[in-house]
Amino acid sequence: MNKKKSSVWEFLQGLGKTFMLPVSLLAFMGLFLGIGSAFSSPSTIETFPFLNHEWLQVTFQFMSAIGGFAFSYLPVLFAMAIPLGLVRNEKGIAAFSGFVGYTIMNLSINFYLVQTNQLADLDFVREAGQGFVFGIQTIEMGVLGGIISGLVVYKLHNRFYKTQLPDSFAFFSGARFVPIVTSVVLSIVGLLIPVIWPIFAFIITGIGLSIQKAGIFGPFLFGAGERLLLPFGLHHILVSMIRFTEAGGTAIVDGKEVFGALNIYYAELQNNVPISPSATAFLSQGKMPTFMFGLPAAALAMYQTARPENRVKIKGLLISGVIATFVTGITEPIEFLFIFISPILFIFHVFMTGLGFMVMALLGVTIGNTDGGILDFIIFGVMQGNYTKWWYVLIVGAIWFVIYYYVFKFVITKKNLETPGRIKVDPQSEYKDGHHVSLTGDKTKHKSGDSQYDMEAILAALGGASNIIDLDNCITRLRLVVNDGNLVNDDELKKLGALGVVHLDNQSVQVIIGTKVTTVRNGLDELL
Repeated sequence: MNKKKSSVWEFLQGLGKTFMLPVSLLAFMGLFLGIGSAFSSPSTIETFPFLNHEWLQVTFQFMSAIGGFAFSYLPVLFAMAIPLGLVRNEKGIAAFSGFVGYTIMNLSINFYLVQTNQLADLDFVREAGQGFVFGIQTIEMGVLGGIISGLVVYKLHNRFYKTQLPDSFAFFSGARFVPIVTSVVLSIVGLLIPVIWPIFAFIITGIGLSIQKAGIFGPFLFGAGERLLLPFGLHHILVSMIRFTEAGGTAIVDGKEVFGALNIYYAELQNNVPISPSATAFLSQGKMPTFMFGLPAAALAMYQTARPENRVKIKGLLISGVIATFVTGITEPIEFLFIFISPILFIFHVFMTGLGFMVMALLGVTIGNTDGGILDFIIFGVMQGNYTKWWYVLIVGAIWFVIYYYVFKFVITKKNLETPGRIKVDPQSEYKDGHHVSLTGDKTKHKSGDSQYDMEAILAALGGASNIIDLDNCITRLRLVVNDGNLVNDDELKKLGALGVVHLDNQSVQVIIGTKVTTVRNGLDELL
């Protein structure tokens, strides 16, 4: 029973991690799209006539066209990223099989539609719920089609990548067998999807309707729910559902039906049509009061409530966290300083994040994209024009700053919380370069770049090499599958620089490092 439970947690945390690969590309491409559309729009050219030069406009239109890549091909990116991220061996074969499987699945769907006379005329493709994938007319499944294909490939890969065929077929054995069996299985899946797809569509539409029926509380529930799932690393799953499926809404853009809040926003941005407030209600604008103003205020409160002799030692830690959340929307370096030591502050933070989404929606702000930092504010807010109502972010943000600062300061002092700098520093340890690192370890070993992390000590605190089954990372945290979670020394990991440790169960463990997590992951890989 515990083994089954563990495998479920392992799968869920791995799935959430895999979503970040295509989403991070989408966020970067979104910047191209935002800049290109901002400087090529008629209103911007009218305001700044010097931009109306052919070579400039061609450049901006080129950026806009390139920025639309990830939006147009997002399903196949998911189909490849999911098996790539979830499997432990032969990752390249898994990604290749993801592309093969997704394409063949859609070819099979097309075959079924042709044979059953359900293939819609080109003038009525959208009305029939159909679309095109690499020129193949198929059922319009959006990103969910890529997720289905990716999950099937992941299961097939784990089952067959070691398969040994008889000598006469030995050439097709091992990893080579994975794309072969993938093509067979997903061709069958493609025949079944037209039959069962209405069930999937009904479930997703039901989730979307529930959110829509919540009215203005829909963005609140989304924002609060996303923060509530953060400690478990499962928030990416909820976010992806809202961004890329019918749960985040549907819209007709340039004659095409588009699913998901982020997809709708990018499609409208790319086609220079009015932005839908119902879509941006679930995007960057809702994060901005908390990410750009609230969490920096929380950091200031933690600094000012620290012991005077410790402030200089925690300043680097807090400043690096503030820069991460303010610029890029990476919040965990600040959040994990308080969410495990104060349920009150965590629930307050969850509530205020949801409230930020609701208030921005009520004010009619229309700022999209994914991160919620200053870059999104400038590129998708200020640069897009006054219709985005970007100034409300500054007004609401100032209010959030005051509220966060005084609430955090009051709770920290009232409850005597052990936030950074409020406990006496162990004479054998010290804050250095923004991280609490042990001075008893050998810092000359296994450094990566200018990192001060003691990799050997971290590995020992994880229970040693023999305790680690699988090691991976997302943007801010190590994601591990271990033999025995009881061997993981949480306190020692925190002394060595970790911001927090999450035990999903006895085998699935997450160690929150912050923006330097890749450095730690690479160092551990070298040791392992």
